[in-house]
Amino acid sequence: MRIVVASSEVVPFSKTGGLADVAASLPKALAQAGHEVSVITPFYPQERARWSAAHVPIESVGQTVTVKIADRLVTAQILRSSVPGSNAAVFLIDQPSYYDRPGLYQEHDKDYRDNSERFIFFSRAVIEAARTLGLQPDIIHANDWQTGLVPALVRIEASHTPEFSRTATVFTIHNLAFQGQFWHWDMLLTGLDWQYFNWRQMEYFGSLNLMKTGITFADIVTTVSPTYAREIQTPEFGCGLNGVLTSRRDDLVGILNGVDMEVWNPATDPHIAERYRSTTVAQGKPVCKAHLQQRFKLPVRMDVPVLGLISRLTEQKGLDLLCACADDLLELDVQAVFLGSGEPKFEKFLRKLAEQTPQKIAVTIGYDELLSHQIEAGADIFLMPSRYEPCGLNQMYSLVYGTVPIVRAVGGLADSVVDATETTLSNGTANGFSFYDYRSDVLFRQICRAYGLFHDQQTWRQLMRTGMERDWSWARSAHEYLNVYQRAQLKRFQGS
Repeated sequence: MRIVVASSEVVPFSKTGGLADVAASLPKALAQAGHEVSVITPFYPQERARWSAAHVPIESVGQTVTVKIADRLVTAQILRSSVPGSNAAVFLIDQPSYYDRPGLYQEHDKDYRDNSERFIFFSRAVIEAARTLGLQPDIIHANDWQTGLVPALVRIEASHTPEFSRTATVFTIHNLAFQGQFWHWDMLLTGLDWQYFNWRQMEYFGSLNLMKTGITFADIVTTVSPTYAREIQTPEFGCGLNGVLTSRRDDLVGILNGVDMEVWNPATDPHIAERYRSTTVAQGKPVCKAHLQQRFKLPVRMDVPVLGLISRLTEQKGLDLLCACADDLLELDVQAVFLGSGEPKFEKFLRKLAEQTPQKIAVTIGYDELLSHQIEAGADIFLMPSRYEPCGLNQMYSLVYGTVPIVRAVGGLADSVVDATETTLSNGTANGFSFYDYRSDVLFRQICRAYGLFHDQQTWRQLMRTGMERDWSWARSAHEYLNVYQRAQLKRFQGS
């Protein structure tokens, strides 16, 4: 199968969130399964340090694409690279006036005013690049609002041409909260007729909505976990599009993301103090724990649980709950390490907590890839009390590393973490702790439950091994996506 994946960010060429990881890992798994995969993404020169560190070459293919935006023609160079460790090709759209900027989507916490134009251009460039490069895709897989126009362009314009006559589209929602909503006159930038600016297709309360456009025009819509697929059809999680999603319920599929086991694997990880697997976790994890404690200048103690958190420091990630129960947490004989950045109030709170209790709490503000591996390997418990979480990756990394997660049972967290109850412990399915009520006292109760079980080492090792021994790889997820691609093709050929 010939597959084109369109994404506004792809590791290691660019990244602001989990979309970038998925846009690299899924194509890699699909290529390993024998399919011809091409990824198309913008070229961001400001991300040079990221791809240089990954040692991936980028070269020109000597071809360009020209796109009409309103009454202007805009040209871009096509560059080529590949997904590291894979033969999946990556084509980068080099248009400096759109993408050579300090940030991918915003600067100083404010969205670029021309984001609509930037990604309408990119969506059209995806189609033109596929045509210019002769990719002749069976599937174009678009991701989030930045490529929401792609399924509409295929359906309305490209499907009538020889290059795309057999092309079906899949659109994946990674985070419904970000919808690409712009004023109605930006419809002119799309080049599509105003007839499509209606409440059933591209219009949303008088505005152009690119997320809604992708949902409406794609042959099949997916999202990143089965539970999130159900949640977004409700008013609580639907962000105003629950009615649109409910109307497409028969074509809406939730597929849990996977883990790139070549990057996140304690048996082969070069960044951790001692490598281990499920059969040797009892020997290897204490070495990693001691190394983590030393790095953060915490007392080296095996008898206290180390809690870890790697996250954007925002309310979406449950930081308000954690701050609210911090005093109670300090009453327990525990240590905690935090890595992340985000809202200033949470950064300030965690810094102050670490200053006041340096024997218990350690904080690094920012992001450090090597340190994130060391926290996953060295912590005993991982905290992820998200208000909402479409999929989540860190709870799966934690399970792979034998770090027992405490999560709120939403989205992909509900699909990956099995709460430790008397029943699940006895039947061997428990791998963590979960709760639903979004309250700090409920979170603290789960921490206390984990604290108690930590001192029952036989039960704790069972929890660790159960999480480690499940297949979290992208091979599993890729197989589900291939089934979706076949459904999309069938739907396309049936003309429905």
